[in-house]
Amino acid sequence: MSEPCILCGSTAGKMLFRATDRLYRTTDKTFDLVECSACGLIRLSPRPTPVEAATYYPGNYWFDPAQSTAGRLEELYRRWVLGDHVRFVTRALREAEVGQVPDLPAVEQKISGSLILDIGCGGGLFPGMLRERGYRAIGLDLSPQAAALAWKQHAVPAVAGEMTCSPIAPNTCAAVTMFHVLEHLDQPECYLREAHRLLRPGGRLIVQVPNAASWQFALLGAAWNGVDTPRHIHLFRDSDLEKLLVKAGFTPLRKKYFSLRDNPAGLATSLAPSLDPMARRVRGRSESPGARLAKDLLYFALVLASVPFAAAEALARAGSTIMIEAQKPA
Repeated sequence: MSEPCILCGSTAGKMLFRATDRLYRTTDKTFDLVECSACGLIRLSPRPTPVEAATYYPGNYWFDPAQSTAGRLEELYRRWVLGDHVRFVTRALREAEVGQVPDLPAVEQKISGSLILDIGCGGGLFPGMLRERGYRAIGLDLSPQAAALAWKQHAVPAVAGEMTCSPIAPNTCAAVTMFHVLEHLDQPECYLREAHRLLRPGGRLIVQVPNAASWQFALLGAAWNGVDTPRHIHLFRDSDLEKLLVKAGFTPLRKKYFSLRDNPAGLATSLAPSLDPMARRVRGRSESPGARLAKDLLYFALVLASVPFAAAEALARAGSTIMIEAQKPA
């Protein structure tokens, strides 16, 4: 019998397709993707056990930009494409405090005293960018090495561990962010309820996941990077994510279907996973400096070529990612 659906509890489902680990190749096993017959939520079935799932995550999914010139250049690029994430979050914080008004120095001073928790912070670039703007951003990641890098590289106070065991006091966070976290979880509602507990009344939750209602998924199916079998346990449509947020006690406020960091690069990786820089790093392939540069340039060209399509699907509210701002009721 299939596991019950996390949205509606139904155990009935139809198999969409089988998939394997196209990106990191941590396993040769194949996995079934099942669509719930009652509500349509897509899930991996059967779900991996926690011990099994841990083997599908490479230990070096994050990187230290100080290790090479190429790493430093990649860090500059990542800063640029993360700009729209930063703008989305800072707008949410301003509106949480003062409503729809322009920036004011007093407002910035007020919100800079509020805590922002980034779940799955990795090497800490995103919370580091918030701290550069005067916000009290901190990080949480399952990897002790990633948390240590966040401290070292970006001066981000980061803790290694599960969100459900975080040392943060209830009702103290102005915002909690989760970028590409929920799709990895067996029970994502547990993380959402913990975020609800940590947020102060009126605080904002910002979540981003791959969008199973995207054109990319419709066209590419199992080859779509957002499937990322076997690490992604659930594939959410925007409507699924909204239902999950409401179920956890949040009020959805705003949606965004385009991410400069994720949507074009996701399409490029779907089309040519062997060129993806992170995948090549994780697989540990031996490459000469010339070959590495050529592959990096080819991948970047493919990312640029993917921008028009990614922008078009986002304008049609069918982008390959969905970012939602939700509020804890005051």
